[in-house]
Amino acid sequence: MSTESSAVTPAGRPGPTERRGTPPTAVAERAAVVTVNGAPRPLLGAEPPVTALDWLRGLGLSGAKEGCAEGECGACAVLLARPGLDTATEWTALNACLLPAAALGGQEVLTAEGLGRTDALHPVQAELAVRGGSQCGYCTPGFVCAMAAEYYRPGRERFDHHALSGNLCRCTGYRPILEAADALGAAEETDPLAARRHHEAPVSLPARHGAWVRPADLAEALELLAEPGAVPVAGATDLGVAANLHGARPALLVAVDRLPELRELSLPQRPEEPLVLGAAWSLSELERRTTGGAEVLDLLHAVYPQFASRLIRNSATIGGNLGTGSPVGDLAPALLALDAEVVLVGAEGERTVALTDYFTGYRQSVRRPGELIRAVRIPAPADFGGHAPQRLVGFHKIAKRRYDDISSVAIALVVHLSDGLVTHAAIGLGGVAATPLRAHATEEALLGRPWDAATRRAASAVLAAEGTPLDDHRASAAYRRAMLGQALHRFHAEHAPAGSSAGEQSGGAA
Repeated sequence: MSTESSAVTPAGRPGPTERRGTPPTAVAERAAVVTVNGAPRPLLGAEPPVTALDWLRGLGLSGAKEGCAEGECGACAVLLARPGLDTATEWTALNACLLPAAALGGQEVLTAEGLGRTDALHPVQAELAVRGGSQCGYCTPGFVCAMAAEYYRPGRERFDHHALSGNLCRCTGYRPILEAADALGAAEETDPLAARRHHEAPVSLPARHGAWVRPADLAEALELLAEPGAVPVAGATDLGVAANLHGARPALLVAVDRLPELRELSLPQRPEEPLVLGAAWSLSELERRTTGGAEVLDLLHAVYPQFASRLIRNSATIGGNLGTGSPVGDLAPALLALDAEVVLVGAEGERTVALTDYFTGYRQSVRRPGELIRAVRIPAPADFGGHAPQRLVGFHKIAKRRYDDISSVAIALVVHLSDGLVTHAAIGLGGVAATPLRAHATEEALLGRPWDAATRRAASAVLAAEGTPLDDHRASAAYRRAMLGQALHRFHAEHAPAGSSAGEQSGGAA
C-alpha cells in the first residue's frame, strides 16, 4: 500500500505566504477567479457567510436551489473538479448550500446549466426527460449533477444508486429517476467533460476573503487559529448548517481541508503496524483509498455506506466529525471500538490522546484552543500475538431512515473469538449519552466467556444499562435501551452460520 506523507509538498503548491493570511499577489490573483461552466468568473462578494449556492445564483445560474439549507435534500448539488484516484481529476458532487463561496477560489465548478443546452441535452438530462424523471423540476438540477458525477466515475460498469442517496424528490417518485440512471451508458472519451478527467485538477491556493482564510501550510494555520474567535473549517458540513440555520458567524474561518500536513495516509505494511488517517481526508476519499486494505479497516467500511449521503461524504472529513464532538456522530463509535487515538497539533507541538479520553462533555473535548486534529491513529488489531483469532465486526445504526439520517443509536462492535471463547471485546456507543463512549461493563461481561446464548443474554442486560439515554425527537430513552439490549443478539445473528435456527441466532431472545 502506498503512503501519502505530510512531509511531501505537492508539486506546484505555493510556499509560505509573505504575511499571515495575505497570499502573494500572483497567487491571490489566481485564487480570485473561479472557472464556472468553462468560463472564468471573478470571485467577488464571496465573503462569509455567502455560500457557493448563493454566489452561483447571483451569477444568474438558478438551477441549483436551496431546499433545506443543511445538505439533506440535494437540490443545491453542483460539481467540482477535484484530484482523482484513478484519473488525474474527478467530477465530485457537493452540497453548494454548505460550501463557503470563498472556497471556490481557483477551482472549477459545473452546474446543471453547464452540462448541456436546451438544443443539446447532456445524456443525463436526456434520459431524465424521456423517462419522465422530472415533474415540478425543483429537485431536478441537483439530481442531474449527482447523476453526472456517477456518470463520469472512472471505471463505472453500472450506475451505483447510492450516488443519489443525498437527493430527495417530493413529487415524481424515484422509479423513473432510477430508470434514467440505469439507462446511462459509458461516457464517450470525446465528451469534453470526460476528457477533462485526464488533466490535473486545480490546486487549492492560499487566499483570503474577508473572514475566510486558506493558509499556505500548517504553521500559518496554527498561527491564525491563535487569534480570538478563529475556528478551523474543512468540509463545512456541520459549520454550514450552523451558519444557515442558527446564524453562526465565527470571527475567522481557517480552511484546513487541503493542508498536506493533515492529509497523511499510512496503511499498514505488516500486521503489527498502525493505520494513520489524516484528519483532512474526506470520508469518500478514505473509503476509496482504503478498499481491500488492512484488517482494521473492516469496521470503518461498514460505517461509510450508512454515514449521511454520498454528497455529504464527499465533503465531510474524519477530523471534522470528531472535532464537532457530537454524541451522534457515526464515526466515533467505530473508532472507539478500534481503540483509536487522536493526534493533536498546536503551537507547542504534537500530543496523542486515546479517543476514550478525548470527549469530556456535550460537544466538548480535551482539544485546547488553537489545536487541530492532525490525524487519527488506529493500532493493529488486539490479540494478534502469534495467532489469528476469528474476528467479528458490526455497525448498527438505528435511525428513522435507512440513509441520510442522524442516528438515534449507533453501536459498533469488535469481538475476537478463539476456541469458542471471547478473547477481545470492544463496543463503541453513540446517541446514548452526552458523548460517544465505550461500553466497558459489557466488554467485561463478555471477556473470557464462551460465545454462547447464556453469555449473550447476560451481557445484553449489561449493555441495556450502559450510558444515560434521554427522550428527544429522535427516540425515547426506553427505545434506546431496548436497542442496546438487542444489539448482541442481532450481532450474533449477522455472523451465525447458515442454517442456524431462529432461536440460536437470537440467543433465545426471539
